[in-house]
Amino acid sequence: MNDMNNSESYILAIDQGTSSTKTIIFDEQGKAIFKASEPLKTLFLEGNRVEQEPESIYQNVLTSVKKCLDGFQSAGGDINKITVCGISNQRETFVLWDKTGKPLYNAVVWQCKRSVDVCERLKRNGLESKINKKTGLIVDPYFSGTKVIWLYENDPQVKKAIDNGAAYFGNVDTWLLYKLTGGRSYLTDYTNASRTMFFNLQELNWDWELLSDFGLSKLNLPEVKPSSFHFGETKLSGLLDHSISISAMIGDSHAAAFGEGCFELGNAKATLGTGSSILMNIGGEPKSSQNGMVTTICWSTENRIDFALEGIIVSAGATIEWLKNQLGLFQNTEELEEICLSLKDNGGVYIVPSFSGLGAPHWDMNRKASIEGLSLDSTKNHVIRAAVESVAYQIKDVIVAMEADSGTQLTELKIDGGITSNKFVDQFLADLLQRKVTSIEMADVSALGAAYLAGLQQKIFRDIDHLELLNVNRKVFEPSDDNNIKLWYEGWKNAIDSN
Repeated sequence: MNDMNNSESYILAIDQGTSSTKTIIFDEQGKAIFKASEPLKTLFLEGNRVEQEPESIYQNVLTSVKKCLDGFQSAGGDINKITVCGISNQRETFVLWDKTGKPLYNAVVWQCKRSVDVCERLKRNGLESKINKKTGLIVDPYFSGTKVIWLYENDPQVKKAIDNGAAYFGNVDTWLLYKLTGGRSYLTDYTNASRTMFFNLQELNWDWELLSDFGLSKLNLPEVKPSSFHFGETKLSGLLDHSISISAMIGDSHAAAFGEGCFELGNAKATLGTGSSILMNIGGEPKSSQNGMVTTICWSTENRIDFALEGIIVSAGATIEWLKNQLGLFQNTEELEEICLSLKDNGGVYIVPSFSGLGAPHWDMNRKASIEGLSLDSTKNHVIRAAVESVAYQIKDVIVAMEADSGTQLTELKIDGGITSNKFVDQFLADLLQRKVTSIEMADVSALGAAYLAGLQQKIFRDIDHLELLNVNRKVFEPSDDNNIKLWYEGWKNAIDSN
């Protein structure tokens, strides 16, 4: 805090997530100077519907920003030096609104499953291959498109507005931009566009043939721009008395990849949270997956677009929370590292954590979780270690599939998220992958990615090489040559195949 007046300009990063909005002020060295957070309410409704109120999302952002600005000023910061804003956002959550800016319906959240039947119908109608080839995505309720179809077919107000060409679609980034600029800017970025099921990865534009197939050819869609771009000017609804440039918009997982420094072919990031999102940079051309990955935009600047393969793991931290809360095998997460290191191995015990099915690359959503290999010699510590190891084994499975799909070898895995405080996991990953694993040891890496991209656009950061020089205090885990790791991974594969 003492150095906060040494910077000529500051970057305001807004990370609008599913459960809260974080606002962080970064300086010209990419260091977080001040942070505030505001929780956001989600509506869990009948019929697997998950929604948020669009105006509440916007007001939640303003509350978070105000708390951050007030705290920054109280600590001696000069808000007049804030010159630029970057936004990262919960992906796939979308809003539909009319010409006056009034929402036609609640925001439909990425977790919402209301469109399962729509997905099945698209598959029956033979559109699955076409959608995958054009968009890089699988047909799943996770992505925005099928839920827009559901609203069109089930809500008369939405249907009428779309048929009259008076409905405007946007993921959360577009909605916030529209509100922050007083309706002057109606834009999105490549990463958010690539999560809709409406976007053609080869042509880098909306696919009107698909929209016609979906019955949505009269839907208004935002203009698509790079993640690092001058999207508009804002005074943050009067929270500032000067205008600043909104110079970055990007989906949160993609922002994390950029914040982690996945700048080169073969770099990958894994966010180790409740589940896990793994993104691997595959360079300047999209490549389709034969192994249950989705192809997406990794990140983009005005002169460069990098693509990625993404794998979703359903249960990572959720497995460890289950052991703690449901079985009571340990009390504090801080104990886990010591427990795992106290054993020479897992005692032949494996947990297949398919509590909500198995994600990439297995995609067996009907499978139940299991504990394999128990014997009379097994202790609760073996079960705990098996749960922790399952996080690393699932990441290994995804990386192997990504390497096969892309023809590119992993060069380095960059990790973030709460589980990375467990150094046993970090080293186990390095040994298992036989690659360097680095941890930025920063909780808010999505906000950092948005700040980097905004700073690049405004020339606060010279170029990507400049970014490489920032945040160099990473924990690095080099692989050891423990041959046992291969045998343990074979045991995991056997456990996966045993059902």
